[in-house]
Amino acid sequence: MYPKEYIEFLSHFHGDRDYFECHEILEDFWKGSDPGNKESIWVGFILLAVSAYHHRRKNFNGAQRTLEKAITIISDQSSLLPDLGLDGRLFLQTIKEQLIGLQNREEYKSMNLPISDPELLQACMKMCDEKGFDWQRESDLADLEIIHRHKLRDRSSVIAERNNAILKKGSGA
Repeated sequence: MYPKEYIEFLSHFHGDRDYFECHEILEDFWKGSDPGNKESIWVGFILLAVSAYHHRRKNFNGAQRTLEKAITIISDQSSLLPDLGLDGRLFLQTIKEQLIGLQNREEYKSMNLPISDPELLQACMKMCDEKGFDWQRESDLADLEIIHRHKLRDRSSVIAERNNAILKKGSGA
């Protein structure tokens, strides 16, 4: 009924609060299902996760700019929210309140999305259990591996791919 990647996204979002992983999961899904559509609801969810990641790292400006983009996309695509098992009105209210908190430079606190479909909720909770996450636990602000994930990940394959592209471009291939 729902894409596995969406359930995975929601499980990380509400479980271990690994927003970087949320971004990675949905970005791959978006590129495979709706490539190039920067107004896709999936992009809105990706930006929401990125905003939470920045907020937790006290990057208020980055979090605010990213959340503003997410709100625009999600608002424009709000008719899809019920089909994604979410209470659209409450969801938009929640993320707009998050934006006000960012504008007021309020400290990060974990956000829960209003899942309205009991089957989706059950699937997410089951996946959390399988991954060893506690559903809707507060983010562990002492877990520096998750908080600074983008700085700690292995980027050797990305760098090698970029260097390879530069070499090909330089050789006229």
